[in-house]
Amino acid sequence: MFLPQNYEVPKSDGKYLKLEKGQNRFRVVSSAVVGYEYWTDKNKPVRLKTIPKISPEDMREDSKIKHFWAFVVIDRKDGQIKIAEITQSSIMQAVEPLLVSEEWGDPKGYDITISRTGDKLDTEYTVQPSPHKELTAEEKTLASETPVNLEALFSGDNPFDKTGKQDEIVDIPEEDIKSEDINF
Repeated sequence: MFLPQNYEVPKSDGKYLKLEKGQNRFRVVSSAVVGYEYWTDKNKPVRLKTIPKISPEDMREDSKIKHFWAFVVIDRKDGQIKIAEITQSSIMQAVEPLLVSEEWGDPKGYDITISRTGDKLDTEYTVQPSPHKELTAEEKTLASETPVNLEALFSGDNPFDKTGKQDEIVDIPEEDIKSEDINF
């Protein structure tokens, strides 16, 4: 045999939620940070709290500045704590009505499923909330015992670094959610 009997490929320990084809279900367990992101010539993301007035010199030629939301989730696929970073305006536009709805409101009270179909420029996303449901005791413990410093995204530091100071995460200001003046 090429591989040992009962061998299983180790699961990825990726700390960022990847929206794969099909259904991607998660539970939000933090408030979001919002900002702007571009990619450098060295293929590294740079995240800023405000949109730059001029194009950064180190911005990759095929990159553009995108608005993003970043928040901590429990990935329902593997039960792990991850960071979800949303830059797709179609997802933001589908989630925003849930946030302001009396029926749905704060997404920490229900799961969200983002379904992805297509490839590259033909990729489409749909957003579906699940009925409200409390987190289990184990999920609450996991979320509280897995510190994530979303503010570290802006400094380029590791948001999962347990040695760093944990900054307080602020709620999404309504004026940042409704960004009609931003060109996606």
